[in-house]
Amino acid sequence: MTRFISVRFLESLCTLVLSSIVIFVGVRALPGDPAVAMAGEEASKEQIEAIRASLGLDDPLIVQYGAFVKNMFTLNLGESTRTGQDVVSMLVTALPVTVLISLYAIIVAIVIGLLFGIFAERRRGKLDELGANIAVLFGLSVPNFWLGLLAILVLAVSLGWFPASGYVSITEDPLRCLYYLTLPAFVLGSGLAAVIARQTRASLIDTMATDYVRTARATGIAPSRILFRYGLRNSLIVLVTIVGLQLGGLISGAVVTERIFALPGIGRITLDAVFSRDYPVIQAVVLLVTVAYIVINFLVDILYSVVNPRIRTGGAAS
Repeated sequence: MTRFISVRFLESLCTLVLSSIVIFVGVRALPGDPAVAMAGEEASKEQIEAIRASLGLDDPLIVQYGAFVKNMFTLNLGESTRTGQDVVSMLVTALPVTVLISLYAIIVAIVIGLLFGIFAERRRGKLDELGANIAVLFGLSVPNFWLGLLAILVLAVSLGWFPASGYVSITEDPLRCLYYLTLPAFVLGSGLAAVIARQTRASLIDTMATDYVRTARATGIAPSRILFRYGLRNSLIVLVTIVGLQLGGLISGAVVTERIFALPGIGRITLDAVFSRDYPVIQAVVLLVTVAYIVINFLVDILYSVVNPRIRTGGAAS
């Protein structure tokens, strides 16, 4: 087990190094000059050159990358060229909103996905299953931005069940915070819920057809106990994989959802930075999402052996 964790850690570290190179080169490949965006179109050439020098944009790329890596490990990500604020402070302020809505979306997705998956498996071959499969297909097919606008129009404007926009801090009023985030979390987690439902149904169908489940039925064990003890337990591997891989996607996918519902999270910062060619903020946001993916995948690999100790991956003998 120790060897397995060590190998996975080294792989994650190599992935982080390669990702940092891609982020550095990709951000600088964006069209436009951040010095011009910061100084304004009417600024003189001397003013623009002075800004470029202060930002280190005149240095060779290898020097700029070295400074980027150093700042990355010291959490000195610079200042926003648009607002002049410290980038780390901006992320610390906005990140809790994005993490909260992502975690809320995962909870909603797991609950809805498991319920639909179990229902579809239990009603297999009946008309009820067709309705569940249509709902799942709808969740897979509909883009978040369209579903968000539709949810605002129907559930917020027409019915008045939820607020159309706004945010209340969880430290100020936890219940009101969850109330404001319920509709965005449902929209953000709809696609993940559909994936969980399909995979849960498929996993349950395979598990319920095994010999040990038939033996359990023959011995008179209650069907509900068989379902939860054997069926869902063996589906945890699939669930852990899906949730682990999708959590990073939810953080990055929250950009659109946060914009639609006017939430003060990473999404708003990202879009404002892209429009104004704010290099430090763009680098920091992309780096944050990348690190989130790497850490989550590392934790998922470890959870495999916890959920099912029989799994041996990459020489993880214990």
